[in-house]
Amino acid sequence: MKTSLLFILILMLVTFSCKKAEPISEEPANLLEKSAELIEADNSFGLDLFSRVVAKAEKNTNTSVSPLSVSLALAMTYNGASGETKIEMENAMKFSGITTAQINHSHQALVAALKSSDPEVVLEIANAIYYQQGFKVEPNFISTNREFYDSEINSLNFGLPVDALKIINGWVALKTHDKIPIILEKIDGGMTMVLLNAVYFNGIWKSKFKDKETHNQPFYLSDGTYMKTPMMKQETALEYASGELFSAVNLPYGKGQFQMTVILPNRNKTTKDVISALNTENWRLWMKSFKNENQVVVTMPRFKFSWNLELNEALIEMGMKQAFLPGSANFTGISKAGNLFISSVIHKTYIDVNENGTEAAAVTAVIMTTGESGPDVRKHFYVDRPFLFAITEKTSGAILFIGEITNPQYPI
Repeated sequence: MKTSLLFILILMLVTFSCKKAEPISEEPANLLEKSAELIEADNSFGLDLFSRVVAKAEKNTNTSVSPLSVSLALAMTYNGASGETKIEMENAMKFSGITTAQINHSHQALVAALKSSDPEVVLEIANAIYYQQGFKVEPNFISTNREFYDSEINSLNFGLPVDALKIINGWVALKTHDKIPIILEKIDGGMTMVLLNAVYFNGIWKSKFKDKETHNQPFYLSDGTYMKTPMMKQETALEYASGELFSAVNLPYGKGQFQMTVILPNRNKTTKDVISALNTENWRLWMKSFKNENQVVVTMPRFKFSWNLELNEALIEMGMKQAFLPGSANFTGISKAGNLFISSVIHKTYIDVNENGTEAAAVTAVIMTTGESGPDVRKHFYVDRPFLFAITEKTSGAILFIGEITNPQYPI
């Protein structure tokens, strides 16, 4: 019988509790409880962030966020925050009630468990920190991120921007299998540190769509117009949910530990209506509402797109204010020598959904700067209008990617 993710977490948390770095006195059961709290915190943070990002998106554009990637990049940064800056970050990231040690141990266990959850699905998660040569970084900040986030940590000469960009973007391209070749376009003056997270996902549908069933059919945009779009189709047993707001299916990958949840608003509703109801409590209730159906006919578009955005404004709105303020930000846990603040949080995603499965990638870069500026028995699920999607790990409920598709042929 396949070992469950929950059991893997228990084993890992027992192991990690014995490590000498950041010792934890709690019993493994309490650690497991804190790990579950962390997953809920990361999901809550991701849903809040996604709602704010979509609200700022241009009409008829696609949006995709990796809550896991943003959470991990900011968690590494959080390890160097102090004072009011740390309090604001933990409130924005929903970490209240979870200690720094618990956050680090739980993230370590979660990442390891996710990566081993399904041998038929490729999930790679990598972290790196690059800092200016000669800049004094606190040893505890380095050791914590190296141990708990398996972060590659290296110094760079940002005064040689061409070389620095080649190294940073090269790491990003490598870790995303060239799906995201560039995260930084330039090295700004005063740039002192870049914290990076990369997530790469490649899953084959448990039940593939057959190419011969794909045909061009209308997909209706939010303004009522339509475009001819390649629509995939299959009939199979799936988990299905429906209610007053939307209907949805879970499309599993590999052995079924990972899945894509496709959420289609009802005819009298829109994606905005669903997003306005998007919070941790509703998400949990929605995920519990799925039931197994023996015959579900799914018709949905292929889609493929890249997306990027600077997340500063959204994070500030969520309460993470001081971290972006030169002279006020307190990152003395990173370095007591420099007046560090976050000048930019850049997030890029890529997703390709087709008949065989899904390939997706995400990168988050936290840029730190020193300075003073900055009746049919079958269920029919016909996706012919804007919809939402999420890629999750089934046992933990961790959200890897979440997005809105308003135009499946939006240029990549």
